[in-house]
Amino acid sequence: MIEFLHQNYLYLALGVEFLAAAIGLLLYKHYAHTAAKYFIIFLVYIFIVDLLGVYTHFVKENKVLSFLLDTVYEKNYWLFTLTWDIGAVLFYSLYYRKILQNRLSKIIVVGISILFFLFSLMYITSHWNSFFTGFYDSIIVFGGFVIVVCTSLYFIEILLSEKILYFYKDLNFYISVAIFVWWIVITPLTFYDVYYTYEVGSKVRDWDYVHLRHQIYILANLFMYLTFTFALIWCKPPKQD
Repeated sequence: MIEFLHQNYLYLALGVEFLAAAIGLLLYKHYAHTAAKYFIIFLVYIFIVDLLGVYTHFVKENKVLSFLLDTVYEKNYWLFTLTWDIGAVLFYSLYYRKILQNRLSKIIVVGISILFFLFSLMYITSHWNSFFTGFYDSIIVFGGFVIVVCTSLYFIEILLSEKILYFYKDLNFYISVAIFVWWIVITPLTFYDVYYTYEVGSKVRDWDYVHLRHQIYILANLFMYLTFTFALIWCKPPKQD
């Protein structure tokens, strides 16, 4: 099982993302009158971004993108820093601003998302040399904190309202659980990436950690995107006349 996950890491990751995005598009008309329509668009966006990120597999000698060898675009760290580490966090903060009802909660979400964006902008500017060669641990951790705050405010709002009576039919509940668990599981890996060492010459420092990291990521992704897929089907709202 572990060997299967490692050998098919990329296909499984893209597969569950495609499944969630495809189901979202198929059911889009049912969510067109809700904030969930933005979430479906986001799922499509994430799939496209991750698909584009695969370009590094073709940046090799005798491959179609060999002209990118020894350039700053040889690796895709810059792409995922902008679109996932920053872009995804900002999307979720805006999404929660739409679905939260409490005015104070909305203000908190807006405030922390602005702080996160400004911090990310200043941090990348002051650490520009790392933009194309690795990820920014501080941005990842701050982003995880933003997600935890947003989801926690949502959970609190559910507990203090009548939504608690039918939370199991609420798409946003499943979204919140999925991303809360994903960020709680994945964010701590940032502190151990010194063992991952994206590259030292042509060798990776610790292959055991690399395999473990891949397993954690794929299991976390399977949980998150399969939860999204299930929720989109299970929580399908009635069509408006």
